[in-house]
Amino acid sequence: MLTLRPYQREAVDAVYAYWQKGGGNPLIVLPTAAGKSLVIATLVRELCEAYPDLRIGIVTHVKELIAQNFAELLRYWPAAPAGIYSAGIGRRDTRSRVLFCGIQSVHNKVDKLGSFDVLLVDEAHLIPRSAETTYGKFIARLREETPDMRVVGLTATPYRLDSGRLDRGKDRLFDKIAYEANVSDLIEAGFLSPLVSKATVQKMDVSGVARRGGEFVPGALEIAVNKDWITQAAVRELCQYGADRRAWIVFCAGVKHAEAVRDAVRAAGHLCEAVTGETPKAERDRCIAQFRSGHLRCLTSVGVLTTGFNVPHVDLIALMRPTMSTGLYVQQVGRAFRISPGKADALVLDFAGNVKRHGPVDAVEATAGGGAKGDGEAVTLAKECPNCATLVALAARSCPTCSYLWPERETMPKHEAVADASTSILSRGAPAWVEVDAVRYFRHEKPGSPPSLRAEYQCGFTLHREWVCLDHQGFARQKAETWWQRAAGTSPPRSVDEAMRRVGELRPPEAIQVRPDGRYFSVVGRRFQAREVAA
Repeated sequence: MLTLRPYQREAVDAVYAYWQKGGGNPLIVLPTAAGKSLVIATLVRELCEAYPDLRIGIVTHVKELIAQNFAELLRYWPAAPAGIYSAGIGRRDTRSRVLFCGIQSVHNKVDKLGSFDVLLVDEAHLIPRSAETTYGKFIARLREETPDMRVVGLTATPYRLDSGRLDRGKDRLFDKIAYEANVSDLIEAGFLSPLVSKATVQKMDVSGVARRGGEFVPGALEIAVNKDWITQAAVRELCQYGADRRAWIVFCAGVKHAEAVRDAVRAAGHLCEAVTGETPKAERDRCIAQFRSGHLRCLTSVGVLTTGFNVPHVDLIALMRPTMSTGLYVQQVGRAFRISPGKADALVLDFAGNVKRHGPVDAVEATAGGGAKGDGEAVTLAKECPNCATLVALAARSCPTCSYLWPERETMPKHEAVADASTSILSRGAPAWVEVDAVRYFRHEKPGSPPSLRAEYQCGFTLHREWVCLDHQGFARQKAETWWQRAAGTSPPRSVDEAMRRVGELRPPEAIQVRPDGRYFSVVGRRFQAREVAA
């Protein structure tokens, strides 16, 4: 039996709680690699077992996701009454109680499929706002059969370039985000791979590229970036930074661009293939299989590796496709989130300026109609440190790399990065270690919430605080248990009151690791003094 991670359990329970309060169509937002397939499998099994007459449909657009979600359900529930309707997979089951569907195959087959009580939509950000679309007509037709059908969306990016947040606006399908997991929390808990990034000398200039519907016009974009001198310079940097990396993915601006980058990587002595929408299926499958096995070091791509692609050991992403789409940016970077044996982190090289355009990947937000400037930019952008070229969240007051302080309301000047300058693709920046002079523990009360254990670390003239949620449930409780086990090496207490009686078990920290968090700092790591050994 597969075991749910705490946040996966919380996501499922959040849907039930939302329905119990009278809600209709919720969204679950989980980062790429956080395990949406297991959340889907859990919802399906528990709903089927609780309601014997319930029928569930699961629909998405990519055959790889259909097969992946179907296989995950069978691993979690081997006896599942499940089938598949997908021309790409070669199955056309119609009467299964649980039916995994490809939208291209079923959008006009409602008469054959029958009705559903619950419809789960994976990659829900791909549902257009307009009702006069494939998804819109399909869901409308299903609601003719079952007017009170519930729709649950799952996505890593709850927004679209053309219409903003999926749970906002007049014609929205989803009512509310019922659960959202934070990227940084999952990284710190060890469920996702950390991301690091470097500023690149080679930067792509798209200032004159035309836009349509908020996004760069594809042909014009490819012409602007597919120049040999740009490609050669970028690939030199890619090979330099990728020397100790196992698996590289390069996202390109068009088919010819992907082929040009492929040829340059090959000329530099690395095995590489280009995988695009024009690549025949058999050839694409062969290339991906060779990449997965480690035979190929690099894949260049346009349009085909952003969803349904699962190679955990990917540890380098090169962004060579500038985009105004926040969702596309997050999906591309998300290919590196999976954890893998021997993989300490993943490197993001941003030749396209996407980190600065959209902001750190854990702090992006999109608006309807193309963002704050009407051009599809994210609301939360990154700014560049004039001292060291680190990219940080727009609201940051200090640079996590060099401690530069921004004057209030200062307009940041342009700055050319150097090749070895650090950049930050995560909003919280690089944590720093500070020595601890003393630590004290208190019971902390907050109205409307369970009590927590408050640790206060005196570091010179600065006091840093940390809250340990032993009386909470789910993911918060698990983090608290991990905190106690690392600090004390003993079984975690059941409550804050018990913890206060046992604070003598906690080792004194000699240093803590702090990360900028708005006007304050968050404690994200601790280094403890060695225990004294009795003579």
